[in-house]
Amino acid sequence: MSGLLALLDDVAGIAKIAAASIDDVAGQAAKAGAKAAGAVIDDAAVTPKYVHGFSAAREVPIVLKIARGSMFNKLVILLPVALILSAFAPSLITPLLMIGGSYLCFEGAEKLLHALSHHKVNEPKLKLTQEGAAGLEEERVRGAIKTDFILSAEIMTIALATIPVGDAIWMKAIILAVVAVGITVAVYGFVALIVKADDFGLHLNESGGALAPLGRGIVHVMPGFMKLLTIVGTAAMIWVGGQIVIHGMHELGQHQPYEWIRDMAGAAAQALPATPGFAGWVTTAFFDGIFGVVWGMILIPVAHYVVSPAIGAVKGMLGKKA
Repeated sequence: MSGLLALLDDVAGIAKIAAASIDDVAGQAAKAGAKAAGAVIDDAAVTPKYVHGFSAAREVPIVLKIARGSMFNKLVILLPVALILSAFAPSLITPLLMIGGSYLCFEGAEKLLHALSHHKVNEPKLKLTQEGAAGLEEERVRGAIKTDFILSAEIMTIALATIPVGDAIWMKAIILAVVAVGITVAVYGFVALIVKADDFGLHLNESGGALAPLGRGIVHVMPGFMKLLTIVGTAAMIWVGGQIVIHGMHELGQHQPYEWIRDMAGAAAQALPATPGFAGWVTTAFFDGIFGVVWGMILIPVAHYVVSPAIGAVKGMLGKKA
């Protein structure tokens, strides 16, 4: 009897440890997802453009194809790479994170610049292929998955940086997998709702009855909602990108502007004692965003006149060898 009780006690202990591990995974995954907010919001803002121009019947299938590609990017390619970095080259995580943050600043600043100059940017064009509509769809999906790969790399790197260094490799793998699946389902589920909202609104309107005004309202609101989503996505990219670069500089020994922004946030918290946390957060986010805009503007000519020509030259050399 005592042996049975001891066994049950051991089982209960193991259950408690497992429950604590699950809670830890859920908590860290949620924290990692929140840290990756800028890339996540931009992903949701960009993806609906890739279904523009196709029939309503093909919109959701295209979104599902992109979602499957995104899941492959995160789980099959990026997760193993993240674990290898964590195990053998953890010192590279901060520089890679700063590169991802710089890319967010660059993309956000470029969108802001184009918006101020009243030019459209990143609008996928419909071009008929030899395979016809099917080939066009596959071409558009491939383009979306390539864009997703960059954003997914940022998401996975940010998520990896939030996991404590001492965590076991299996724990890191589970957390990253939870983040990958959770973010992919959330983003592309949201995208599917967005691209079908107009059709749903039209259906309600055509059905008549008490819900017809709601349908007309949805159709009327969606264009403005898409613009708002783009603005929020751009702002989140700049803010999160600036924050990542500033924190990376601080970890690598360059403590400004991190400490100055921290002091300003502390002063704001003291000035508004009723809401010190909110005041500090807003102040930090504001100056992170200002830094993100300035850094992004600096990177625009570097990307166009240095990085792009260098990549073109390398591609040309490889093409000649092939």
